[in-house]
Amino acid sequence: MERDAEQPAAATDVARDLDAEQARLAYSIINSLLEHTRIVSDLVAVMAQTLDEDTQRALTQTPNWTAYLESRRALERTRVDVEKFAEVMKKLSED
Repeated sequence: MERDAEQPAAATDVARDLDAEQARLAYSIINSLLEHTRIVSDLVAVMAQTLDEDTQRALTQTPNWTAYLESRRALERTRVDVEKFAEVMKKLSED
């Protein structure tokens, strides 16, 4: 829980170091990367559905699949952080 309490302050510090144009650019870049990753993830899921059961079972038992799933979980946490960043930027632009 301590991490959540620290993040808004850290996000605010970062936001103050960026001018509005840099912040918009950073958010746009991050958002585009997150969207691309979501689309690729959806594609991987569709491709996995086309595999027969034995191949699918073998695939999901590889270190690559484990890394993929861990990466997806990390990405979801990152999405939350980006949304917090966007809120901080919005509040700062209103001030």
